[in-house]
Amino acid sequence: MASESSFDVVSKVDKQEVANALNQAQKEVAQRYDFRGVGADIDFSGEKILIKANSEERALAVLDVFQSKLVKRGISLKSLDAGDPYASGKEYRIESAVKEGIAQDQAKKITKLIRDEGPKGVKATIQGDELRVSSKSRDDLQDVIALLKGADLEVDLQFMNYR
Repeated sequence: MASESSFDVVSKVDKQEVANALNQAQKEVAQRYDFRGVGADIDFSGEKILIKANSEERALAVLDVFQSKLVKRGISLKSLDAGDPYASGKEYRIESAVKEGIAQDQAKKITKLIRDEGPKGVKATIQGDELRVSSKSRDDLQDVIALLKGADLEVDLQFMNYR
């Protein structure tokens, strides 16, 4: 009698690695010559990451430094929700947030993708901000993982609790 095999699809970010990347970006912005005297700063306030500079180009350059530090630490840029630069007084600001969990609309897209293009007999259920994919065949589950890795989704996915 074959038992049901399953795995969880989650979208999690290591907060410590984000903090490390932010600290490295702060140090680089403080030390780089092209950021001197332009009021360039990157700071973490609660859930938001706030980037400030005196011009839109400098604010985008600070964002680029932060993104490169995230990539070096193994964090996908799909997890970073960076806004557009906006003027605030004499400076430009960019508000960014780190996304965790799979949003309801994204979860529905993923389940539809599994239902339409995945192997028959595979069930995907939404459980809060993660998905549980189950099937009698472990090979089918491997096919679903390959399908989701190859799909162009807006969220960074990890596969956990494969049993």
